[in-house]
Amino acid sequence: MKATLLGFTVPNDLIEEINRTDAFMATQTHRFAWGVVRGLTEAGVEVDLLSAAPVSDYPRNPKRAYPGGRFREHGVEGLFLPFVNLLGLKHLTRWFAAWWVGGRRLRRAKPDWLLVHGVHSPFLWYAVLARRRFGVRAAVFLTDPPGVVLPSDSGLRSRLKKLDIGITKRALAKVDAVIVLAEPLATDFAPGIPSLTMEGLFDVEAWPSDEQIQGADAKSRIVTYAGGLSEEYGVGLLVRAVVSSDDPLLRLQLFGRGPLEDWIREVCATDQRVLPPRLLKPHELGLMYATSTVLVQPRPVEQGFVRYSFPSKLLEYMASGTPVLTTRLTSIPTEYEGLVIWTDDSVEGLEQAIEEVISMPAERRRAIGANASDFVRRNRSTRAQGERMRNFLHALGDVQ
Repeated sequence: MKATLLGFTVPNDLIEEINRTDAFMATQTHRFAWGVVRGLTEAGVEVDLLSAAPVSDYPRNPKRAYPGGRFREHGVEGLFLPFVNLLGLKHLTRWFAAWWVGGRRLRRAKPDWLLVHGVHSPFLWYAVLARRRFGVRAAVFLTDPPGVVLPSDSGLRSRLKKLDIGITKRALAKVDAVIVLAEPLATDFAPGIPSLTMEGLFDVEAWPSDEQIQGADAKSRIVTYAGGLSEEYGVGLLVRAVVSSDDPLLRLQLFGRGPLEDWIREVCATDQRVLPPRLLKPHELGLMYATSTVLVQPRPVEQGFVRYSFPSKLLEYMASGTPVLTTRLTSIPTEYEGLVIWTDDSVEGLEQAIEEVISMPAERRRAIGANASDFVRRNRSTRAQGERMRNFLHALGDVQ
């Protein structure tokens, strides 16, 4: 089986530059994309890439345009799609780039599947047209609902996003398959289209080795969170829970960027148990997870996007062998019962749950963490998920 992945799979050095200069981090987009590539290649699928830089519109990102070109990363060949990074023009130029660059690539490579990463309407509609023009099957990875309006979006940007929802749904109705992080993404936005629910992939190869983790200095009473620093993700609740605790030895580590950064630094100045936010590379994060006492996913459950959202960090948390405390999101499968520890999405609930985990005997914490790690490595690794993706796509056609 041969597949072309159209989306945002770019070299590591480019994503590091984007994370340094962009208003929003693209780390999870990057890691999911490369997890898909690794999973498919491990399952015997030949993959090549058509990729655009995953950046915010200017001026949230300082560059007004991104050039085309070739790249090779992790043994995979890719082509950059050039585009103008301005509101409105970004969609238009990415569509033309996909048609011009992607058309030539599909004619030469003749893939069995064109896989689209995300609900980016220019890429979705290119896939719809490519099905007709080149006879290639099209499948879409739905990692988020279309048209999510952020608090920082302007009125024009919000209106354009709402318009994009209808455009996206019409395109999804014309593809051959969808692969979703949560089942409602398929039922609500691609009803009747064959779907595979795959809440994520854990890339074992990109993780610290057992020897590195065992050689790291173990810490105690360390609470760790990694991800976007926003109220929507429950970070404010978590910080307040630690501040309200009477435990003088508690420490909260926060890794990421977001709207709450300045507020968190103000809290740090008055409560030294809250450490200033930092950015780390993936292998460094793995060591922080493994040497923490508890890892927390505090996302509030009563938000519209929650039913469509599986927390991207949850699999990494679980794989580390450290107990994971999480709110009971409807998108977390029932298989995770007993592998994670549930908490309420309130300051009081988080404070109590953190104290309960820290007060557990160390042997019990290790047992909970070990069971979760074993589950993820056996069932959610790139190899396991790659086989699921290949089997799903194979069942929809007669490719060998």
